[in-house]
Amino acid sequence: MALVILFILLMCYILIATGQLTKVNRAAVAMFAGAVGWVLYICYGADFVWAMHPKEYFNFLGGAQPDAENVKYFISQHVFLGYVGKGAEICLFLLATMTIVEILNNNGCFDFVTEILRTRSSKKMLWVITLITFIISANLDNLTTTTMMLVIMHKIVANRRQRMVYGSAIVLAANCGGALTVIGDPIGLVLWNMGAVDASNFSTCLAVPCILSCVLPVWWLGRMLPERVETQGFALPYRGDDTNLNRWQRMLMLFVGIGGLWFIPTFHNITKLSPFLGALCVLSLLWVVNEIFNRKLMDVDKMINRRVPRVLQYGVIQMVLFVLGMMLAMGVAVESGLMTNLTSWCDRDIHNVWILAGLSGLCSSVLDTFATAISFISLHGIVDMGHLTMSLDADYLQNFTRNGMYWKILAYSSAMGGNFLLLGSLSGLALMKMERIHVGWYFKNAGLMSIVAWVLGLIVMWAMTAQS
Repeated sequence: MALVILFILLMCYILIATGQLTKVNRAAVAMFAGAVGWVLYICYGADFVWAMHPKEYFNFLGGAQPDAENVKYFISQHVFLGYVGKGAEICLFLLATMTIVEILNNNGCFDFVTEILRTRSSKKMLWVITLITFIISANLDNLTTTTMMLVIMHKIVANRRQRMVYGSAIVLAANCGGALTVIGDPIGLVLWNMGAVDASNFSTCLAVPCILSCVLPVWWLGRMLPERVETQGFALPYRGDDTNLNRWQRMLMLFVGIGGLWFIPTFHNITKLSPFLGALCVLSLLWVVNEIFNRKLMDVDKMINRRVPRVLQYGVIQMVLFVLGMMLAMGVAVESGLMTNLTSWCDRDIHNVWILAGLSGLCSSVLDTFATAISFISLHGIVDMGHLTMSLDADYLQNFTRNGMYWKILAYSSAMGGNFLLLGSLSGLALMKMERIHVGWYFKNAGLMSIVAWVLGLIVMWAMTAQS
């Protein structure tokens, strides 16, 4: 049965990697792998439980005779539920942040982006839109930031060729900005939730590599632009339920929303509660402020079709289901013993976290960045610092301790792999769909330089490790 589960996972990866050809939705594939994998697991549950959890199961029985019902109950309550909880933490955090974006967008809190882009200088617009995307993506997820910025850019830039350049810069900035913080990308969020990294240590280590991986490809793209950019009307959008808030009210809501997200790591350090609860606190506060400011319009029927929110909602629902499906799929891979065998092979034959980082970057360029990262994360647990003194291989195992280099170079390489071909990230796929960009054009004009920047980023991280 473990081989059957392995076959399903491999087919899942193949379908995700070839999604552009097969037109099969990756969220559907991930949910199928996660759901069916656990159904197959529980069919042979006794074998897996005695192999992976003998002591826990023996204590659970409490002297009772093992039977099929006891095995199923143990799996559902003591094995499966743990992975559901881990997946739910990530999904609830994403849903909370996406709702925050929805509220801020509907109240015009991001209209300042359109106002800042009032320029005819192509290079100035390129760097301004890159900086704004980088900053926003560090606080919100990549797909949300990319979709919002692509819609804004599409309304401003008239020339399709120039939109391809600006769109590529947006994807690069979104992926690099998201990788900078633990709340900007699901990969960092998973590592933070499992206790593998601290928020401040993570961002400090990845700051220079992420900036480098963003600046170099964007600079390379800028050579393709003329001196002047072809722009069209700068009319601010009507959102249907437009509240006509004044500037200070919009700035206050933006401060509550984005500033609240910055406070989440501090909230987690103080309370030790899951970060998603901090995100829900920010959402509830912003929601109350929203209803206070818009109390006169609550009963007015002004809803019309709104392009940006609908795009965000549809994309985020798919992303949440994809994340949940992949985490359940990796859970069943761990519990069936597949990851244990793979871990033993990596420790014995590869025995180098930098090689593993290179593999994760290459895999994420054709596979999904999150699917790649969660697979490599599942290879190792967090090593207790107290066990290092008793180990003959302490130097290698130190990479897997809390704030170890393995977690950080894995998060960096997996995220940057999405910049190589556009196929590995949801941001890249959104750009391909909106601007009809071909993979070959992107790889020639941005992907190659992204690989160079990624390698330079790894060298910087290696130098930081050598100094410490």
